[in-house]
Amino acid sequence: MKLIKEVVEDVTYLTEEKDGKKALYIEGPFLVAETVNRNGRKYLRETMEKEVHRYTEEFVNKNRAFGELGHPDTPNLNLDRISHLTVGLRQEGNIWIGKAKILETPMGNIARNLIEGGGQLGVSSRGMGSLKSINGINVVQDDFRLATAADIVADPSAPGAFVQGIMEGKEWMLVDGVWSEVQYEAAKKQIKEASYKDIERVSLQIFENFIKKL
Repeated sequence: MKLIKEVVEDVTYLTEEKDGKKALYIEGPFLVAETVNRNGRKYLRETMEKEVHRYTEEFVNKNRAFGELGHPDTPNLNLDRISHLTVGLRQEGNIWIGKAKILETPMGNIARNLIEGGGQLGVSSRGMGSLKSINGINVVQDDFRLATAADIVADPSAPGAFVQGIMEGKEWMLVDGVWSEVQYEAAKKQIKEASYKDIERVSLQIFENFIKKL
């Protein structure tokens, strides 16, 4: 499975007050289906509906839908980089409008200061899935799973548009509840099983395979 990221800039900032405390939110179209994005990828509506339902039940409704500040390069959540919590995802046709609360964490405070200072931020969904090329379009298959509905990023594309974010050279698989890089695990296994005299040859082969994928 590939690590897939999609970025959208068309978000707004909201401030809500409860019990005398002000909370900052970011809201906008976190997810889009049935549209070929700038990366040449397309999410079918039924694929997105199924996955958003699972993500909502397992994460949003249980206050576990955290997101990070920046562009993580793995599907796993880094607790020290959490900046916000997605509190809602509502469907409007082929678009899912998300709402995320900026948290009082070190990364959340950085995001808050950037927003209050007039910075233009965007959100980036992060998920895992396989792709199938159909008429030149990479269609995301129904094994798609969201890692997070939104990370906060500072390099969004034009409003409403998606930018390149797929890591083509890496494959991932779920091992004991944690996403692991297949390429790394396979290489480690090859080296471990190689005889002493074959280690140099196996290491060179692994390096050559890696270079071919760049």
